[in-house]
Amino acid sequence: MTIEELFKDKATKAKEKTEIISQWILDTSLPTDELIAFAEKSKDPVKGTCVEAMEYATKQKPELADEAVFTFVTQTLIEKAPRIKWESAKVIGNTAHLFPEKLEDAITHLMTNTEHEGTVVRWSAAFALGEILKLKTPHNTTLLPALESISEKEEKNSIRKIYLDAIKKTKK
Repeated sequence: MTIEELFKDKATKAKEKTEIISQWILDTSLPTDELIAFAEKSKDPVKGTCVEAMEYATKQKPELADEAVFTFVTQTLIEKAPRIKWESAKVIGNTAHLFPEKLEDAITHLMTNTEHEGTVVRWSAAFALGEILKLKTPHNTTLLPALESISEKEEKNSIRKIYLDAIKKTKK
């Protein structure tokens, strides 16, 4: 079955499609460049499922993400659809350690998402920024004070806690 056929199959539920695609990524039967090419020409719900599948796969095996995957999810952080924003942020959180030289655009877009009205978008941005902060890259000179400031303004305790945990681990 191809990815096109999978999405045309009305009998398969959305969650199942995500699991099937992530399994294809994990067993390398679906190259990530093919998934990206398909996602780029798809409507938001399908694109969201593709990015979510990347998130599932990179949570288990971050090294499956190459530079093209990282660049793609960095760009999709600025999509309109909240689901695409939050799934992309989680992929970045899972894989940032593999691309310490490629974090600048991701950080810029994630910082924008810290002000999004959607709780899940802000939570995912906090997760990714926290993971980036823990890498202790040169970005921390500006990132650390920025995240301290954001954590003070964030009204959701669950999101504030992500920032504070990352800040604490960075200062050790």
